[in-house]
Amino acid sequence: MIQLLFMVVLVEGVVALLLMLKIGPLRELVMKGLEQVKMGRGPATVKTIACTMAVILASSVTGILKIQNKGVKLGTLSPMEQVLWRTQLLEASLIGFSLFLGFVIDCLHNYLNKLMALKSVVGDSKKDVEKLQKEHRQFKEKEEKATKEIVLLKEEISKLKENLKKLKLESEEKDKKVQSAEAHVVALQKQSEELLLEYDRLLEDNQNLQTHILGYKG
Repeated sequence: MIQLLFMVVLVEGVVALLLMLKIGPLRELVMKGLEQVKMGRGPATVKTIACTMAVILASSVTGILKIQNKGVKLGTLSPMEQVLWRTQLLEASLIGFSLFLGFVIDCLHNYLNKLMALKSVVGDSKKDVEKLQKEHRQFKEKEEKATKEIVLLKEEISKLKENLKKLKLESEEKDKKVQSAEAHVVALQKQSEELLLEYDRLLEDNQNLQTHILGYKG
């Protein structure tokens, strides 16, 4: 029994050590093995073994207490009782340590499962963050490009405004020239009309003069 307990404690110690230290692919193999144990009827079997060992531990502790009480009453123990006491004490210690290592292994297994799930979530989050950063960079590039285009459009608009002002000024100057030309034309038309009237008057005076001259000759 004690040799078996030593073997169990040794195996549990090695499993716990492999779970705590990452030595090549051994941790993954141990994790897979524990997952296989926890599948199907494995958990029920482990609980049954643990309960049995707990009962044996309780029995050993009871035996140890009985032997101690007997020694206290008698003041001494026989060699056989001393051997039995030491055997039960060693057995109880090994069973308790084995149960403790089993509890540690279970906690480590659960912790590593949660850690791997957390790493997976963190990995996905990192990918999402990288994707967001990439989209942010693309958005910034588009924003810079749009800003440059806006600057160019503003420059073109300012140029067009300047050209429009020039065209307005030129149009106003042309309008002034047209108005001046129209006024000049009107003045020329008036002068022409006055000259025509003067010409008609002179023709009439000439005819009258010719009539008087013919009258004198006759």
